[in-house]
Amino acid sequence: MPTSRPETTASPAFTPANALIAPPVPGSPPGAPPDPDGAATTAGAAAVARLQAWPGEQQVVVGLSGGVDSSLTAALLVEAGWRVEGLTLWLMSGKGACCAEGLVDAAAICEQLGLEHHVLDFREHFRREIVDFLVEGYGRGITPLPCSRCNRAVKFGPMLAWARAERGIGRLATGHYARVRHRQAADPLPLPGDGRDRHQLLRGLDPRKDQSYFLYDLPQPLLGDLVFPLGEMHKSDTRLEAARFGLRTASKPESQDLCLADHHGSMKAFLDAHLPPRQGEIALQDGTVLGHHDGIEHFTIGQRRGLGVAWSEPLHVVRLDGAFNRVVVAPRAEAARQSCRVGQVNWVSMAPPQEPLELSVQLRYRSSPESARLTPLDHTADRVELHFHDPQFSITPGQAAVFYAGEALLGGGLIEAF
Repeated sequence: MPTSRPETTASPAFTPANALIAPPVPGSPPGAPPDPDGAATTAGAAAVARLQAWPGEQQVVVGLSGGVDSSLTAALLVEAGWRVEGLTLWLMSGKGACCAEGLVDAAAICEQLGLEHHVLDFREHFRREIVDFLVEGYGRGITPLPCSRCNRAVKFGPMLAWARAERGIGRLATGHYARVRHRQAADPLPLPGDGRDRHQLLRGLDPRKDQSYFLYDLPQPLLGDLVFPLGEMHKSDTRLEAARFGLRTASKPESQDLCLADHHGSMKAFLDAHLPPRQGEIALQDGTVLGHHDGIEHFTIGQRRGLGVAWSEPLHVVRLDGAFNRVVVAPRAEAARQSCRVGQVNWVSMAPPQEPLELSVQLRYRSSPESARLTPLDHTADRVELHFHDPQFSITPGQAAVFYAGEALLGGGLIEAF
């Protein structure tokens, strides 16, 4: 049945109780970059040139996580002559990139670059919007996608609203590997449907780092005020440029997991901390019981390893039945699906289509795009049906199906329960 868009709660109030301002380093003028040794990489020099040619007022708040990508974003903007301030969200207590370690590194980067650094206590907001959302979703047998929701409801929108209200700055920059071709561009990409007067969201140039998939839910007005300096850089260039600036994060390892998993040690540990054990059956589609589990939240569609049951041929998870707390498995030949319905669709680089169209669909962040035919189910195209040219084994309720035409992200939504 259709899923409804989860309600988002209001952003936390921006008061001295949750905002801390770190002043620039004494004797270091705001906006003064370090004295880099050596020449910029070709990609770095091109990024600075693009920033210098940016139309309008060149002032921005940079979302700083304490990682190398956001650190270099700030450094490049400073080198390009922009007025820059740093902003970090405190999302969780304890260890992890969104916690103490990230805050310390973000503050140190601002100190090095001579920037004001603002820290907002978003822990309660993050708990309501993301932690509760995940626990509720896993509890009813779907595999929620927190990152796109976090980008829209916790990070981009609230950060830009704060920058406007508190600092009088109307642009936000982050270290995402994605690109925006603004509606004023002289060379908009030709797209299916109506893409006139829209900001176009494009894949990052580095295919191994492209993060556009997680940005599909950002609204048009927000896209118009975003700056992605790393969108046309490769990760290898980012490391070289960060080393050129002498940034303390230049060789900092990347987090390889969801921030909550990083914080708790694993996703299983996070789920065990929020959901009690609930023993249920692992069964074939005909009802044959093969074994038992301690919680459907520990399984996902397409999973083959770690099922804990034996059968004459390899089995895959094909359905999570929240109502009966049952994990349904089947041989690979029975696991494929040719179609699915997608709800809560956000149309990005094109207006909602009124007719069916052919496009590419990405079903997971690391998956390859698959050819499909999209058919709108209502005049707003808020719900659509996808029919894939080839059978798919990882159509997972709760995850995003993101639509592309070449490098342009057309839109996306959440896969509905079967």
